[in-house]
Amino acid sequence: MFLFLYFVIGLSASTIGAVAGLGGGVIIKPLLDLLADYDLATIGILSAATVLSMAAISLINFRKNKEITIDKVTSSIVAAGSIIGGFAGKAMFNYIVISLHITTITAIIQSAILAGLLLFIYIYLKMKHNLKTFMLKNRTIIFGVGFSLGFLSAFLGIGGGPLNVAILCLLFSMTIKEAGINSIFIIFFSQLAALLLVAFTTGYGNADLSMLYFMIPGGIIGGMIGSNAVSKLNNMQVQKIFNVSIIMIICINLYNIVNTAF
Repeated sequence: MFLFLYFVIGLSASTIGAVAGLGGGVIIKPLLDLLADYDLATIGILSAATVLSMAAISLINFRKNKEITIDKVTSSIVAAGSIIGGFAGKAMFNYIVISLHITTITAIIQSAILAGLLLFIYIYLKMKHNLKTFMLKNRTIIFGVGFSLGFLSAFLGIGGGPLNVAILCLLFSMTIKEAGINSIFIIFFSQLAALLLVAFTTGYGNADLSMLYFMIPGGIIGGMIGSNAVSKLNNMQVQKIFNVSIIMIICINLYNIVNTAF
């Protein structure tokens, strides 16, 4: 039952992540915090590996679907920036957790920042039809946007999905569905970079990664289900799934803050 729970977490998070562009990490991270079976570093690895598997299979399915397009130029620049930013964010996380040994405080800070960001994203996407959007063309600025996204995502250990979606809607005038698909493209490279960084720095020797045998299959199946489903959904339906997911994740993070603090 315990092992099946981790499979279900990987499956459900990846399915929703593939549909709404959330990636899955933003769901997996707080859920694993809630279970409290692993330390923050191990949770980050479990989340990144599961999300990477989801993103890989989703991109393969998207490529087969001629109706789904990815803005490869813009998303590649954002992805490049997010990789560099991800290295910086992960280095900051490792320094705080490993060098300063303030794991509990870091967990509270992560949950608080994530809850605040998600609330802001939820409000923005609810009001975005009344707000001005932009169409950035300057590649240096686009790279800087990617760096900021990567830094925050790596530090929070979430993969960056909701942040990507909101920024792509705001700064590149994408629909929620277009932003979600391009977000998966960005997430693939950022999570790959995050796992490589761990491999070449702290390594995986001290982490208990036995749950990957259950979470990665969940990520792959979830990616297949979600990427096939998104082609059949319209923007309004994707928006509803995104909004419900965000509210659920905010509630989990608020509970984690109270549970960790007290």
